[in-house]
Amino acid sequence: MSDELRDELPDDLDTSGFVGPYQFPDNSRRRWPGVIYLVVAAICVAVYVVGDGSPIVHGGWLLGAAVLAAVGVFSITSSWRMRVDEREALVAAQHAVGFAVGHASAQQVWRGLRSRPTWRVLCYSSEEPPTRRGLVLVDAVDGAVVEHLVEDNPERTDSA
Repeated sequence: MSDELRDELPDDLDTSGFVGPYQFPDNSRRRWPGVIYLVVAAICVAVYVVGDGSPIVHGGWLLGAAVLAAVGVFSITSSWRMRVDEREALVAAQHAVGFAVGHASAQQVWRGLRSRPTWRVLCYSSEEPPTRRGLVLVDAVDGAVVEHLVEDNPERTDSA
């Protein structure tokens, strides 16, 4: 029966090779691509200026330079340095919801035009089964609670 088809987890979900907690990459890594875009934009402008009169060099070089410059500026201005990790976000969320947290999870999201990194924390109260749940947005740059919502757990099933 070795020919039998069997389901198995993909390699990236296999926990047998677990080596420690996952490190979320810092958004400040966006600065390097932004600088590269600006350098390539400057090269495009230089090619347009130097190659004036050439059949290959035309206004498309300036348009390309403008697009690259815009993307470069956006990339640099949205490269926030994250000072709050997911553990600190979970602590801030527990303070915001006002109940003892049992199960919780944090997800990194971005908000606003400049893509400010934010932790979206979903947490349940510590009772079994949980009676309350909360959703908290914690700013990953300064640790401020942006928004929070607390409600009774609608998934709770009362056996009494």
